[in-house]
Amino acid sequence: MEKRDCYEVLGISRDFEERELKKAYRKLAMQYHPDRNPGDAQAEAAFKEAAEAYEILSDPEKRAIYDRYGHEGLKGRMGGGGAGFSNVEDIFSQFGDIFGDFFGFGRQRSNGPRRGPDLRLDLELTFEEAAFGTAREVEVPRHATCETCEGSGAKPGTEPKRCGTCGGRGQVQHSQGFFTLSSTCPTCRGQGHVIDDPCETCTGNGVVEEVRQVNVKIPPGVDDGTRLRLRNEGEAGDRGGPPGDLYVFLHVQPSEIFERTGSDLHFKAEISFVQAALGCELEIPTLEEPRTIKVEPGSQYGDIVTLANEGIQRVNRPNSRGDLHVHLDVRVPTKLNKKQREALETFAELSDIPTKSASLVDRIKEKLS
Repeated sequence: MEKRDCYEVLGISRDFEERELKKAYRKLAMQYHPDRNPGDAQAEAAFKEAAEAYEILSDPEKRAIYDRYGHEGLKGRMGGGGAGFSNVEDIFSQFGDIFGDFFGFGRQRSNGPRRGPDLRLDLELTFEEAAFGTAREVEVPRHATCETCEGSGAKPGTEPKRCGTCGGRGQVQHSQGFFTLSSTCPTCRGQGHVIDDPCETCTGNGVVEEVRQVNVKIPPGVDDGTRLRLRNEGEAGDRGGPPGDLYVFLHVQPSEIFERTGSDLHFKAEISFVQAALGCELEIPTLEEPRTIKVEPGSQYGDIVTLANEGIQRVNRPNSRGDLHVHLDVRVPTKLNKKQREALETFAELSDIPTKSASLVDRIKEKLS
């Protein structure tokens, strides 16, 4: 199914201001919020669609790519091959602060297991590593579940007690006019329980700091701005909940030889005006072995010779590659020796090309007469 235009989804113009973008997204988020539309698959789809549109337009880099290439240009730069979010919990995790507990429709805190926060890691790659793929061993500082108390925060042999202020809900409610607003319980700070005898290892937090070695496998064909998602490599969950995810944002160094657009490569080949006029063969670098191309006689500046399937492999498509486009850069010599000048003057005479006296205006008039 073809995706709708992001601006159309949010109902904003292409020259929007940031406050208009947030206002439009929050309005749709409230309208299609899962807690307002339980069991409604269409509302959930609309909720995800609005979140993806906001994710794209709120990021200057993604917005620039989208404005030029549409959704197709963002494939590989967003989780799920451009889908952005696999479920609504991803949306709450990333954009919950936009609509949070607005008019009481935020996600209520649960006393049960809660998924841990996600982490971000920025990783720099060379052009070659991005083109061919690689693997990196990286250090990720994070909070892990305390093994002493198994994440409870209480000293072994004891248990946390239910908070008497909020009754274990983690939130207290306040009436304001027609609305009932919720806020975090000041006693338990939203945990729903208090610990009288904290664990000595984690001092009652349930988590400890650690540096984890993580192997990041980078597939061939990634580009600058690509985001990889490593499940369960984020912060530890709460009350036995699963850990969050680790998002790896890739920053690719430019090539000293090629220019890249998507999966295609571009190379500027300098040739003399004689080679352009007579034709020649040129050896051209590629990602693997050099290739020889044929320059046809009479080639002009800016002509392109395309080598099919010599570009970058498309991500997760091992049998599909882009092309290498060779741009001919015809150079005219700035200095000539005596024999070269005489040869060119002879050529000009044989070709009836004026080199003296006749002005440009005279030549134009002559052609028009």
